[in-house]
Amino acid sequence: MKKKSNQSAFFNRRSLIGLGVGLAGVSLALVSVGVFSATTASTARAAQQSNGASIFNNPLVPIGIDCASVRNLGIDKQENLRAGAIMIACGLAEGGRTTSFPFTPYAEQLQQLIAPDTFGDDDADLVTGAENPPHIIQSETFTAANPDNPNEIVVAYNDSRGAAANPFSFSGASVSTDGGASFTRLTLANGQGPFPNTVGDPVILFNRPTGTWFTVWLDGACGGQGLGGFKSTNPSDATSWTHFCVHNGSSDDRNSGWVDNNPSSPYYGRMYVSFNDFNRAGGALFVRYSTDNGLTWSNEKQITTSFVRDVQITGDPTTHNVILAGMDEMGGGLGNRVNKIYRSTDGGATWTNTYSGPAFPGPGSTTCLSNSYFACMFTGPAFWRHMGWGQPAALNGVVSYVYDSRNTSNGDPANVFYIRSTDGGVTFSAPFQLNTDTTTKRQWQPNISAAEDGSLLAVWYDEREATAPCVKGNPSVPCYRMYARKSTDNGLTWSEDMPFSDVVTPLPGQSDPNIVTEYAGDYDYSYQVGNAHLHTWTDGRVAINSASQQDAFFDSDGTTGGGSDITLKAQTEKRSSVTLVFLRWRPRDRDSMINILRDGTVVKTTADDGNAKDNLKTATGTFTYQVCETVSGDCSNEVQVTVP
Repeated sequence: MKKKSNQSAFFNRRSLIGLGVGLAGVSLALVSVGVFSATTASTARAAQQSNGASIFNNPLVPIGIDCASVRNLGIDKQENLRAGAIMIACGLAEGGRTTSFPFTPYAEQLQQLIAPDTFGDDDADLVTGAENPPHIIQSETFTAANPDNPNEIVVAYNDSRGAAANPFSFSGASVSTDGGASFTRLTLANGQGPFPNTVGDPVILFNRPTGTWFTVWLDGACGGQGLGGFKSTNPSDATSWTHFCVHNGSSDDRNSGWVDNNPSSPYYGRMYVSFNDFNRAGGALFVRYSTDNGLTWSNEKQITTSFVRDVQITGDPTTHNVILAGMDEMGGGLGNRVNKIYRSTDGGATWTNTYSGPAFPGPGSTTCLSNSYFACMFTGPAFWRHMGWGQPAALNGVVSYVYDSRNTSNGDPANVFYIRSTDGGVTFSAPFQLNTDTTTKRQWQPNISAAEDGSLLAVWYDEREATAPCVKGNPSVPCYRMYARKSTDNGLTWSEDMPFSDVVTPLPGQSDPNIVTEYAGDYDYSYQVGNAHLHTWTDGRVAINSASQQDAFFDSDGTTGGGSDITLKAQTEKRSSVTLVFLRWRPRDRDSMINILRDGTVVKTTADDGNAKDNLKTATGTFTYQVCETVSGDCSNEVQVTVP
């Protein structure tokens, strides 16, 4: 288990370049006064006293902010970390705090080996290297891979490590060169990441024609709170990333992105970035795209004339259509929502609202704060801000979308639903519930990806295995696991839902006083390369000073094309007078069979599902295990176990 450091802080320097001017282009400017009003000052002081940290050290809070204009400017509707910092400063939200618990670790290593049949391979921690308190939170993830080298995977995420740097950064990325088996967090010689002046909301894109990686964040160097990032042709080299801007703005929010990497497409290499701009039409939805492989981003289209949340953007690599999922949040809180799909069939030049679904109850157990716009998944205290957003996927003219909704009839806070369109996003099927548990436990924050072989993998956070109420930050109380459900026919039928991640993780805490206390990463973005599905998530298994903290993990299902070597692990367990050997191997092919060999002799032939056990009874000594596919003859490494 990785050793991390104490508490966390996304924003802990004094000012953000450009934030002192024009947070919004309206008369109620945030910096129109030189000091807080008397009412604002008292509420801010109260917030400061309640969470034990000075909100005036927060770099994302402009000096002289007029807190009376926060709601008029839509800051309460923005999900980005800067907006949350302003809410804390104005006494409208509470920051996080450090809580420690008596630590009683559960057997994570054994649990990994004896886990029930699951999708995915071994979980990989994205966060490597030194961790220095209090800047230790990593969550909200976006994943991509290089189709010409599937072993090269880059994940971007919110990362608090750079909060104390000058210039500061709240954005991070990790690179894998072995197909996701391991990752290295990008780190400069000064111990910081390579993305200064950025404030999270991650997007990572690989531009195939130029072999260039692009990160896109909320960027202080692009108008104060515009969209910008860094690009590189050598992503593992932290010094190689150079800056660019997508949109110079002061109130951008909730960006997403997609690139058309199909060489046969008339829009090959075109990159799309969607976002909300709260300076225009109360948070209208926009798309900017680059026709020159990211050199310029001057092409912009306004998708809506009012606030519709940017959920995620994707495209169909076979039809070249671009699909943008939005959500009408209808006032927020625990009220109703409406899913919306927008489509461009001409490379982003024009857009049509092809689908507006029926209203459904937004997921959640409570509002995040009294009078808060956002809903929260957990109570006692309110935690994990999420509004039901999901992700679209598209392949061969079929558009799939996942989201989550509350069941008002039985009090179930959140279930995951799937809808399918066979006409490119114009009409959709009735919602189909993907999670099949019969409990009222939470299933939330889903994602979906569509691979080249026509398979879909939907992944979500799932509380069904919790045996006790989840406790925010308590490392001794297992809470949730990532679950998944797969379709091999582009969404027509689905296999059973099964675990995706290896352990039931504790509910992570949020100890940073400069981030709203409910924050735990509002969304993730799944990806596909070849026939493999790549997914990352916010995980709480890493304890820091006896408190579970937000960390980012990765897993995949399917074959990337980056190699098919079988890796075997084994572990023994004594039960009464007999010894059981638990075997786990990756990758696996459930449609095939595999031989289990002990000391060169086949002792069992079983489904190639990645898990098996061998009963040694009362035997002692050293035993050598190997697994071999029955059809291909491919074999794993040999693993020895010793029974005294």
